[in-house]
Amino acid sequence: MMEEEEFEFTEDLEAILHLTPEVQLAIEQVFPSQDPLDRADFNAVEYINTLFPTEQSLANIDDVVNKIRLKIRRLDDDIRTVVRGQTNVGQDGKQALEEAQIAIQQLFGKIKDIKDKAEKSEQMVKEITRDIKQLDHAKRHLTTSITTLNHLHMLAGGVDSLEAMTRKRQYGEVANLLQGVVNVLEHFHKYMGIPQIRQLSERVKAAQSELGTQILADFEEAFPSQGSKRTGGPSNVLRDACLVANVLDPRIKQEIIKKFIRQHLSEYLVLFQENQDVAWLDKIDRRYAWIKRQLVDYEEKYGRMFPEEWCMTERIAVEFCHITKVELAKVMRTRAKEIEVKLLLFAIQRTTNFEGLLAKRFTGCTLTDAPRQQKRPESPLDQTNPFLEDEPGEDGGSEKDEDLTKPRKPKAPDNPFHGIISKCFEPHLYVYIESQDKNLGELIDRFVADFRAQGPPKAGTEEGGAVLPSCADLFVYYKKCMVQCSQLSTGEPMIALTTVFQKFLREYAWKILSGNLPKSSSNSGGLTITSLLKEKEGYEAAKFTVDELCLICSILSTAEYCLATTQQLEEKLKEKVDKVLVERINLTGEMDTFSTVISNSIQLLVQDLDAACDPALSAMSKMPWQSVEHVGDQSPYVTSIIMHIKQNVPIIRDNLASTRKYFTQFCIKFTNSFIPKFINHLFRCKPISMVGAEQLLLDTHSLKTVLLDLPSIGSQVLRKAPASYTKIVVKGMTRAEMILKVVMAPHEPPVVFVDNYIKLLADGNPETFQKILDMKGLKRSEQSSMLELFRQRLPTPPSGADSGPSLSFSAPTPEQESSRIRKLEKLIKKRL
Repeated sequence: MMEEEEFEFTEDLEAILHLTPEVQLAIEQVFPSQDPLDRADFNAVEYINTLFPTEQSLANIDDVVNKIRLKIRRLDDDIRTVVRGQTNVGQDGKQALEEAQIAIQQLFGKIKDIKDKAEKSEQMVKEITRDIKQLDHAKRHLTTSITTLNHLHMLAGGVDSLEAMTRKRQYGEVANLLQGVVNVLEHFHKYMGIPQIRQLSERVKAAQSELGTQILADFEEAFPSQGSKRTGGPSNVLRDACLVANVLDPRIKQEIIKKFIRQHLSEYLVLFQENQDVAWLDKIDRRYAWIKRQLVDYEEKYGRMFPEEWCMTERIAVEFCHITKVELAKVMRTRAKEIEVKLLLFAIQRTTNFEGLLAKRFTGCTLTDAPRQQKRPESPLDQTNPFLEDEPGEDGGSEKDEDLTKPRKPKAPDNPFHGIISKCFEPHLYVYIESQDKNLGELIDRFVADFRAQGPPKAGTEEGGAVLPSCADLFVYYKKCMVQCSQLSTGEPMIALTTVFQKFLREYAWKILSGNLPKSSSNSGGLTITSLLKEKEGYEAAKFTVDELCLICSILSTAEYCLATTQQLEEKLKEKVDKVLVERINLTGEMDTFSTVISNSIQLLVQDLDAACDPALSAMSKMPWQSVEHVGDQSPYVTSIIMHIKQNVPIIRDNLASTRKYFTQFCIKFTNSFIPKFINHLFRCKPISMVGAEQLLLDTHSLKTVLLDLPSIGSQVLRKAPASYTKIVVKGMTRAEMILKVVMAPHEPPVVFVDNYIKLLADGNPETFQKILDMKGLKRSEQSSMLELFRQRLPTPPSGADSGPSLSFSAPTPEQESSRIRKLEKLIKKRL
């Protein structure tokens, strides 16, 4: 029985000690401990093994047991203290809860008392403020009534005084009084339902109407429409009348201004009628001189009569401009056939000068439509291009009458009067455009004549390979025309001028550039070994002379300059023209024309050097390569080719020093033309012996070395060739070397020979393989079996690929081929 109770007690104890992970984690956070006895996964066996790791450590077992007993005793004391401390906790908590409830009841009672007192205070404040609000409303109403009565008294007295002063024409006093009456009347708008107030308002309107009529009559009397101006008159009265007009309906002010200006300019309409001699363009200065005198006369006589804010001087000048624009347009339509370009430019120059004078004198506040175009800033670039230079300012022109081709005019963004008169000349600017068309035609003809008279640029001179001077002259003239036309108009005339520019850009490209390119000849004679030796001694086989090569380079450089400058011209034209017309400016066709000239020039240089090498290649294909007995130095045809390259390329490079990219294009095009031609002539060298193939391989390597150095050949400054060019040379000449390696390889056994061909040449074309067999000198029967085996050994093309006679295989890298060539050179040297 006792054993069962102990067992149950042990199970209960174990159940109590097995805590959930959440509880165990909370205990560890509250009471962190490093003691193994506090761990949840405590293992007694491991703990004992830790205390006694060896048998020798059992000697201290009594000390360890005493320490554990002491620790157990302390834990028992702590547990006992805690248990005893928790004995009265429930009773203390109940007592604290009751005390809290009593405190809450007391607090609730105090809050209720405070709320009752607040409601009583609010009621008391409402009763107090009710009386204050009544007093405040009474005060406000009383103030409003007093103010309204004062305004009414002022209005009634003001109306009476206004009517009396109007009858006496006391405009000085009326001006101040009327403004005050109008301001007071505004306070009575909400009382217009009262008959007396409405009557006063009607009396004010009647007084205003009477004042307007009376003032207009006074001005009509002082400045009658019929007859001449009266120099006398009540100017002080009229000055006060203008002050009154400022307060009246704006229509009165406008009518006064309109009548005065019309009367002031009536003499101008008579003096410069359409049928008068002074109305024509050649005497346009008199118009502007007349208005200047009138403005000075106005300032002296009537300057103080009108208020300053009316800007009467500017209004007179603006009205003069509008009348002048209409009258000039009318007279030019009538006498359009008499308009000449010098006369037109003279009139425009004087007109734009006058508009500039107006801009300096007036602000343009009276204009209702002032142009405000924003001009893009220009960045300083290459000063050799006239379209990248700063344009001359307004003060850069000459004041002489004969300098009619330089009309000056203030820039539009700074001049609100820009075009106020000069706009009338725009419909007649076709005269200017036609004149420029004629002048440019004569300029092109002069360029052609000068070129024929002076001849092409000479080699060894500063002109050799340089840009033709006529090109710069043409674009400088273009710039001057563009600036002139943009000052005259930024609309359709600019489009017409652009069309003229396009026309003569094409003519310059055809007549000056393409027309002066040397003519190439396709005749090329054969060469023998004897002729090659003559060439080595100094025989010149090139078709073009040195001067002709310089001319081609000069034309190429000029075409490049024209191409870049035409692009700048297009950008400048787009800046000058109106935004709505920008899309109509397009010089792409002309730029393409100059690109064609550049391409043709490069092609001529390539054809010339290519043709110079043709006789040497023909001699190579005619040499008896089967009878070559030993490998020596490079063959004579290689020497001839190198000699032609060293003769032509330095000349071309020096003359294209300013256009390096086109010299690179020349090198690439020549290489792309020469290497395939060399390979074709290589196929014609048949049959070839083993020694002959080795000699050809040595020659091929020599040509490859020369071609790699082609861009800097004959130059004291060594410059690395462009990577794109080097890649072309290596790829092309490596193919030629591989062809010779295949020829040198034995054709027995056939399978090995075919596989070696496919590996080295990576060419699946049976025709190429046939040419290799011809070079080896195989019989037709052997060739047939070889071709059949070749077709069988060709790798199958991938599915989906286009089937064709030529297949692409992975070719050896240039580094591998270079290593093989070095080995072959060593072998040749040993045999020598």
